[in-house]
Amino acid sequence: MAVHFSAHEVKVGLKHRTRLKQFIRELFEREEQGLSNLQYVFCTDEYLLQINEEFLKHDTYTDIVTFELSDDPRVTEGEIYISIDRVKENAEKYEVTENYELHRVIFHGALHLCGYKDKSKKDEALMRQKEDEYLQLYFQ
Repeated sequence: MAVHFSAHEVKVGLKHRTRLKQFIRELFEREEQGLSNLQYVFCTDEYLLQINEEFLKHDTYTDIVTFELSDDPRVTEGEIYISIDRVKENAEKYEVTENYELHRVIFHGALHLCGYKDKSKKDEALMRQKEDEYLQLYFQ
C-alpha cells in the first residue's frame, strides 16, 4: 500500500507527508477499497492542461486529473495529477488556506479512485460531503 508524492516544475509546501500518506491509506480502508500503489504528481496548469488534452480530450484547465491503472476494480493502482496553480486560485476563490485546499483536492482524487463521481448534482453533493468528512478527520 504505497503512496508517493512528487512534483513536476513546482514547489509544494506539503507538511507531515508521512502522516498524510498513512491517512490516505486509512481513507481507502474506510471506503473498503484495496490500495496497491498511488502516485500523486503536483504540477503546473500548463502541464495538467497538456495531460487533460492528450488523455481526456478536454481543452480546459482543471485542478485534478485522476487515472485508475489497475485491471482489478477491487484494488487501486493510480496516478493523480494536481495543478498547484489551480489549488492556489481556488483557495483564494473559496477563502480557505492553500494547505486546506490542497488537502481537499488530494482527498478528492482518492475518493474518485474509491468510486465516487461528481458529474451530476447528486454525485457532486456526495463527493463534497465525503471531502468534508475526511478533511474534518484529518485536521481534527
